[in-house]
Amino acid sequence: MHAPFHIRTLKDIEAIEEISWQERLTARNTYDLIRQGASINPDAPAIHSIANGDTYQDTVVVTYRQLLGRINQTGNLLYDYGIQPTDVIAILMPNYPVTHALLWGAQATGIVFPINYLLEPLQIIELLKASKAKALLALGSSSEFDIWEKVETLRSELPDLLVFEVMGEGGRDTDTLAYDRLVEKYPETYLQSGRQISPDDICAYFATGGTTGMPKLAQHTHLNETFEAFVMSLVVNRQAQECILCGLPLFHVNAVHITGLAPFAVGASVVLLGAQGYRDRSVIRNFWKIVERFRATSFGGVPTLYSALLDVPLEGEDISTIEHVRCGAAPMPLEVFRTFEAWTGIKIIEGYGLTEGTCSSTGNPLYGERRVGSVGLRYPYQDVKVVQLDDSGRYLRDCASDEIGHVIMRGPQVIPGYLEVAHNEALWVADGWLNTGDLGRQDGDGYLWITGRAKDVIIRGGHNIDPAIIEEVLYRHEAVALAAAVGKPDAYAGEIPVAYVQLKPGANVSEADLLDYARQRITERAAVPKAIYFLDAMPQTAVGKLFKPQLRHDVIRRAYQEALALLEPDGIDVRVRVEAHPTSGTRVMITLLGVPTHFETAVQYRVQQALAGFTVKYDLRIEDT
Repeated sequence: MHAPFHIRTLKDIEAIEEISWQERLTARNTYDLIRQGASINPDAPAIHSIANGDTYQDTVVVTYRQLLGRINQTGNLLYDYGIQPTDVIAILMPNYPVTHALLWGAQATGIVFPINYLLEPLQIIELLKASKAKALLALGSSSEFDIWEKVETLRSELPDLLVFEVMGEGGRDTDTLAYDRLVEKYPETYLQSGRQISPDDICAYFATGGTTGMPKLAQHTHLNETFEAFVMSLVVNRQAQECILCGLPLFHVNAVHITGLAPFAVGASVVLLGAQGYRDRSVIRNFWKIVERFRATSFGGVPTLYSALLDVPLEGEDISTIEHVRCGAAPMPLEVFRTFEAWTGIKIIEGYGLTEGTCSSTGNPLYGERRVGSVGLRYPYQDVKVVQLDDSGRYLRDCASDEIGHVIMRGPQVIPGYLEVAHNEALWVADGWLNTGDLGRQDGDGYLWITGRAKDVIIRGGHNIDPAIIEEVLYRHEAVALAAAVGKPDAYAGEIPVAYVQLKPGANVSEADLLDYARQRITERAAVPKAIYFLDAMPQTAVGKLFKPQLRHDVIRRAYQEALALLEPDGIDVRVRVEAHPTSGTRVMITLLGVPTHFETAVQYRVQQALAGFTVKYDLRIEDT
């Protein structure tokens, strides 16, 4: 795709840009890009797949000829069943080789929408309705997954949905189509639709997470995705002989693009680490053996992956083939970064991106100075800067060097917007600049430092506290595996800092000792946590990222429960739960049991007084028994 580049500084990026990306990027839709990669060596392995970490020696291999053939067949099947370029094909699949055929075959025909199969049926139904999906490709009955059971639940809600059962019996009723049997009859070498795919055609929807729990559907164009693959291959000089491990789920942009389309574009090999990827403990347990088995050259993940790998001993495995690993989605704790590199000798490349920017937009230079804690330099042909915005999100001015502000970006990687027009109101700043929602600073050499999300701050008496200040200190404690700081509602200060902690296996430390440890090391007095809550397992997203919205809900619940404890001496049972709410974002649901009818008015008054200083809205229900 390109001559080798060795990016070390911003000047190297500017030198690359002397030739336009339009001249360098020869394929501008994902179908042509995969065909381009497959043409390098059609009989080379595109995908290696293992069942799980314990059986990593047993491998299913899919060549580029076979992958492209099944992509064509999938596209032809969908076209034959009436799918047009603007129709949406949803996918509920684990990390199987066929999942890639479904993803790219669907994009060659219409708009693909990979959905998190771990969601509950009601959430899946809402996503299918929001996307106006015409077809669904889903894993059939399986002892390992309950995907098909969820499909059967949602069928009555979506009677017009065209459902294909993948890797299952199919045909059990007149409304189910057997993908595996039907797809075989279609041509493998071309698309029967004869479609001319435009770079500006929408090719995919991806659901983005939010603090309210109400996802937005980001629209990707073919140009967004091909450009992303081109740039990622460019910045790391990816070549056909490389082997990349994929452990993130194939409903996530990172897995689909960074360990999917980008390697496919240059004819490299991808190893699918079992159907569950990094969620499979056997994969983590045998990780270094897997690296040696496939002579892997790189992999990527979120910080929790690297924390977990620190507990996996090296027993003489040859991991020297690993050129680098990538970390994104959340800040890497400094102690984890340093310990991992010192122990393994593997270079960590921290980067930054978001679904609205297709996936990845900055990274520390592979061949230049890596500034630990930063997310590196902007990638070629992309603009990233830090600005000051007014209270309405309008541009005021560019920030000075090292001044914290809002991170914005623009370029061919930036999506045209969310599917729901109303969601785009706060997305754009001006002139094509995307508001990432993140806070950061840019140093004099162009390195970007993310300082937190615009909404991920603890505001104590008007003082903004960066949760990372607390988290970094807690991660240094030898007993701490995972840590997350959030703001706990407080009637006086608005919020006070608290932390959630998951201990390492076999470790033991008291709350008092850990609080004392933090107090001695956190230099910002206001940031010292007022409480630490221990969890057996920290809530995480499907890709292993700490899920702070759940922690925020829990800490709100604790605050309201504690505030209403004054009712318990009167024999009143106080029950509090916190939910996502479509208009207020978060809503507290309070139920009081055992309140005599004649005492209800007095209790309502006491509740109002107890919660007067809190800002999260609540609903109150009072029952006699």
